[in-house]
Amino acid sequence: MKKLGMNVEPIEDVQSIVIKTPQGNYVFDSAEVQAMTMQGTTTYQITGDIRFEPAAAEILKEDITMVAAQAKVSEEKAKEALVATKGDIAEAIMRLTSS
Repeated sequence: MKKLGMNVEPIEDVQSIVIKTPQGNYVFDSAEVQAMTMQGTTTYQITGDIRFEPAAAEILKEDITMVAAQAKVSEEKAKEALVATKGDIAEAIMRLTSS
């Protein structure tokens, strides 16, 4: 590899790698990582088991207040409904008023 101008080195003792996206995090536990440098550019190769952790919906205070007022429930109940519906205001109100 060195004859081709490529240098490959393992990165030791990697415990985990997290790739964050707006939809959630990709987590590699006990990953193996190699750094490959060629023509001045370093590329990292990750191997290992991956799991996806979805991002929690961002629940705004205004949404909680509106749902609580519309459904005539406490803000705590409104927040629980919004979390359960992943921030869907209409669905949260429907759940709270249909019972």
